[in-house]
Amino acid sequence: MQPVGDSRDLSVVVFGASGIAGRNVAAYLAERAGAVGASWAVAGRDPAKVQRTLAEVGVEAPETLSADVANPESLAAMARRATVILDLVGPYTLYGTPVIEACVANGTHYVDLTGEMPFVRRTIDAFHERATLAGVKVVQVSGFEALPPDLAVLLAAETARERWGEELTEVDVDVSFQPPPGRLSLADSVSGGTLQSGAEQMDDPEAERVADPAALIADEELAARVRQRSPIAIAPRFNARGDVIGPMTPSAFVNPAVIHRTMALGAAARGSSPSPFRYREGAALPDQIPTAPLRFAAAGVLTAVQAGFGTLARARPSVRRRAAAAMRRRMPRSGFGPTGPTLEDWKWRLAVNASTASGHHVHVEIDADGQPGYLTTSRMVGEAGLLLAEDGATPSGGGCLTPAAALGIGNLDRFEHAGLRFRVAS
Repeated sequence: MQPVGDSRDLSVVVFGASGIAGRNVAAYLAERAGAVGASWAVAGRDPAKVQRTLAEVGVEAPETLSADVANPESLAAMARRATVILDLVGPYTLYGTPVIEACVANGTHYVDLTGEMPFVRRTIDAFHERATLAGVKVVQVSGFEALPPDLAVLLAAETARERWGEELTEVDVDVSFQPPPGRLSLADSVSGGTLQSGAEQMDDPEAERVADPAALIADEELAARVRQRSPIAIAPRFNARGDVIGPMTPSAFVNPAVIHRTMALGAAARGSSPSPFRYREGAALPDQIPTAPLRFAAAGVLTAVQAGFGTLARARPSVRRRAAAAMRRRMPRSGFGPTGPTLEDWKWRLAVNASTASGHHVHVEIDADGQPGYLTTSRMVGEAGLLLAEDGATPSGGGCLTPAAALGIGNLDRFEHAGLRFRVAS
């Protein structure tokens, strides 16, 4: 096995660069990599198709590698040349494991955008010990779900420790979106790949992990404490500003498990006993819905949809198989998703309001530009790859890590290039 930091010639490789997210990551690296002295390339099953697709959006990659999830040697060859692989080939339940295997075996950091929690848990069970010993970071769920809230909550927690020597006990995360003017279609908000990943989760033999806030915690005693302290909350509510808060979009069941794993990993790294906090999140209903009662009613509808998804995840396998088959047939396929000006003309804001047992409060904000699930996600995963490839830019150590555990908060200002601005507001 080659150790990270050996004589590889590529800092970052974008695997799956012909997809919607892959094209945007490649475009970001084309503008950004030179500024930090990083080398990069793209990779895919059909290099000619990758080059054609990138040319359509005006991107020329320095090199295009041939790599196919069905060909382990091609994945190993790609991993041997790279310090970091950004894996954008989903659904990850179907296609992720061979890439992770190649990265761990060849000493290469790995980053993906999955929100498929049963798959993430299996990855932890299968690879955490090996990756830790190899010093390889396997970093999953690194898009809008869950990199921004994960880093923002870690910033709040570190602020509380630095100022008062205390742990957080209550954490609320609210996100609000300002989409571009005009009517948006489904394709402006979500991609076919994201929708198809929902089908794969429903068909997963461990689908019950989808709605488990402790899905990513292996210690059963700690997992039970997390479930008791912080069940996933999706009911409509008002926040302190009077906004109507509905369930997090596009899923209420991804961020909580990631953020609780960050808490557990952080406690282990400090040699302290983990102290679960109550975590609650949601999305503000837009002002385009004219009155608070109507916004609250709309939040109720969204809650019912999310609750239905969570209930389905706990249903009998035969029921879930039928639902998954129907989703695969009826939902858009990969390639469907937001493109063009509608990606650029978004603004969004994420706020963390946290408190300690003694009543101290921390308020952290992220102000961001770009369509959150695709443009901002692509830019920030590109920046995350550059950070992981740079010696000393992220905390040392390896394992199957959350975005916050892998990246730390020492270089949050680097994400300004990706359109995210973090600040401790109070």
